[in-house]
Amino acid sequence: MTQQLNFIDTEGSTLTLLPEGMRYQTDLIDGAEESALIARIPNLPFKHFEFHGHLGKRRTVSFGWHYQFSGAGRLEKADNIPDFLLPLRARAAAFADIAAESLEHVLVIEYAPGAGIGWHRDRPAFDKVIGVSLLAPCLLRFRRRIAAAVDRGERGSRIQSKWERLSLLAEPRSMYYLGGPARHEWEHSILRVDELRYSVTFRSMTAKHEARQ
Repeated sequence: MTQQLNFIDTEGSTLTLLPEGMRYQTDLIDGAEESALIARIPNLPFKHFEFHGHLGKRRTVSFGWHYQFSGAGRLEKADNIPDFLLPLRARAAAFADIAAESLEHVLVIEYAPGAGIGWHRDRPAFDKVIGVSLLAPCLLRFRRRIAAAVDRGERGSRIQSKWERLSLLAEPRSMYYLGGPARHEWEHSILRVDELRYSVTFRSMTAKHEARQ
């Protein structure tokens, strides 16, 4: 059963509800399964994440589809999903109550100590998102804009956004699902990790993308 984990807002109050459309569960895989994955994942053909010519600290590899951030920014066909990741994909699909075959994209990320991800929403070509955490935990942060106020200072008026913010400690061997508002209204980020961490993220594609193929 999906656990309702405690979130902490920016005022320090404990919140017991996940963002609408999100599920989270700990220990969805056991230690032996994690060890078997970690024995294979480091041998994947990782490359440093590149964004408009800048290299990030994390390394990534995609299967099924690859999003090209440089240049025009588009999806391109990638190598088939490795067989050893297919059982994990089936587990992720069951957790999200969708068909395994609909999860056409897999992104594996290696987080060296000090690596993280800034605020973002997944690209519009992707629909549902299921993430699996391996090895070290990470602080998964969420925010969404709830208001925009006008600050009338000495240098003139400027718009200041107000945000609703939540944070969740994603444990090793846990899984989360983002759909609905959690996927499309909330941005998320990952705070820099202190120890080596891997994540495996499965994504389905939007109907609009499927129609273009």
